[in-house]
Amino acid sequence: MASHAVTDLRHHFENHDQQKDASTLGMWIFLVTEIMFFGGLFLAYIAYRTAYPDAFGAASNTLNIPLGAVNTAVLICSSLTMAMAVHSAAIGKNKLLITFLIATLVLGGVFLGVKAYEYHDKFVEHHVPGPNFDFKSEDAKHPVDPHNASLYFALYFAMTGLHASHMIIGAVIIVVLIRMAAKNRFTPEWHTPIELFGLYWHFVDIVWIFLFPLLYLIDPKNK
Repeated sequence: MASHAVTDLRHHFENHDQQKDASTLGMWIFLVTEIMFFGGLFLAYIAYRTAYPDAFGAASNTLNIPLGAVNTAVLICSSLTMAMAVHSAAIGKNKLLITFLIATLVLGGVFLGVKAYEYHDKFVEHHVPGPNFDFKSEDAKHPVDPHNASLYFALYFAMTGLHASHMIIGAVIIVVLIRMAAKNRFTPEWHTPIELFGLYWHFVDIVWIFLFPLLYLIDPKNK
């Protein structure tokens, strides 16, 4: 075990504490840039939703709220399993670490599967912005401009697609971490990759906590 701790110390760091502090700072800087990235989309969403509340409400009503709620619960559970993975690494329980990483990977896969099903429905319904886009308001007495509704779906696919891409990247990283854990690379003294990835995964989960109510829970009757 000790040999791994020695080899995992990079030559440009004096000790593991310095290396961990630098790694943690780098991850937080990365997450701040991600917040700015997503923040731009959130601001665009707020601006267009304020400008076209009826169209956004009507378009939102076509989403599958139960599936969105299921995915929200799935991601909350994945945050728990990821937190347990970090804890397991910290106390040197390698088998538990692998178990919780696999559980997190499975839950992430469930989320992506549900999201793929939702995307399929949108393609079938021709709610994907483009030449084949076709949107008709369910409320015939209060029709909305399809062009305004297409703005909602453009933001929906941009925001959820970007989030899904982060989930896919996270799934790939989890596979790498599982392989490292299987080789007993992590110890209570050195498990920085697990801790840092935990921050990343929690960030991705938090983004969805904001996306779900913003995209799914719009009630045009209260506009």
